[in-house]
Amino acid sequence: MQFGNSTSFWLLLLVPALAVLLVWGFRARRRALARFAAPPLVKRLADSVRPVARRWKATLIVAAVLLVALALTQPRWGFEWREVKRSGVDVAVLLDVSKSMLTEDVRPNRLEQAKYAVQDLLEKLRGDRIGLIAFAGTAFVQCPLTVDYEAFRLTLKDADPRIIPRGGTAIGVAIRTALKAFEAGEGRDHAIVLITDGEETESDALAAADEAAKAGVKIYAIGVGTAEGELIPVREEGKPMEFLKDREGAVVKSRLNEELLKQLALKTGGIYVRSVPGDFGIDTIYEKGIAQLQRKEYQAKLQKRYFERFQWPLGLAFALLVVESFVSDRRTA
Repeated sequence: MQFGNSTSFWLLLLVPALAVLLVWGFRARRRALARFAAPPLVKRLADSVRPVARRWKATLIVAAVLLVALALTQPRWGFEWREVKRSGVDVAVLLDVSKSMLTEDVRPNRLEQAKYAVQDLLEKLRGDRIGLIAFAGTAFVQCPLTVDYEAFRLTLKDADPRIIPRGGTAIGVAIRTALKAFEAGEGRDHAIVLITDGEETESDALAAADEAAKAGVKIYAIGVGTAEGELIPVREEGKPMEFLKDREGAVVKSRLNEELLKQLALKTGGIYVRSVPGDFGIDTIYEKGIAQLQRKEYQAKLQKRYFERFQWPLGLAFALLVVESFVSDRRTA
């Protein structure tokens, strides 16, 4: 036996609570009647009531509540084997976690806003595999391609500049890392969602985009930040906030490099979107890009399908309530 909604077991606590309430009600009624009239009169008034019938009515109500609570746990027993087919595409999210993503020209900062957007993308996926590649001066697969969206969320939460000590923004390395991750997913369409400010410090992003195009992988780029740019804050516990400086000691201003991101998307037949307040661009990327990719069947396996049996306790509860309605606790003349 299995239960499809085991959290509803707490409703069983209502059964003893209801029983206690009914017993208290019977006793309170007797005490109130005793205060209302003298014993001989109380006996005459109580003659019209059938105590045994009243107790039976209460028992039937308690039993019905018990059965309804059991029905809400969705009991299941007995099963059949069914073939379950999955279909979808592979989506690699390339998330820039370099220090420039801490710039606050997008509130609360570029990186946190990007994480919110990836969460929105996750809500749109239906059976598609998704993976996370964090990159700065280098790149690594933080979450392999998976349909376990909760596991993906956990790795996304941990993505920040501290996980990659090497500074810089190696977009080309990140793209090639995604292409390697796709190699085990033959037979499915692949998509790269690149989220960055585009300030690449390497020189081979366009060459990597050519490799992606040859492999049939589309790059959907989202530019985060503003063309005017802003200084990059550096916050350390116990110290006043400072701004990132270069080797010469000059403060660094981070700006959005849209031109590079447009070229990356164009080379692969993808889409470039610039995020703006209130519209990060995920809806456009998904609806005009990912959703249009061909979803091919990639897995078929036998799976146990248990039969729902909640109808039995629910039907019995209804029957008990019908019976209770026909039981009279009054004596007939």
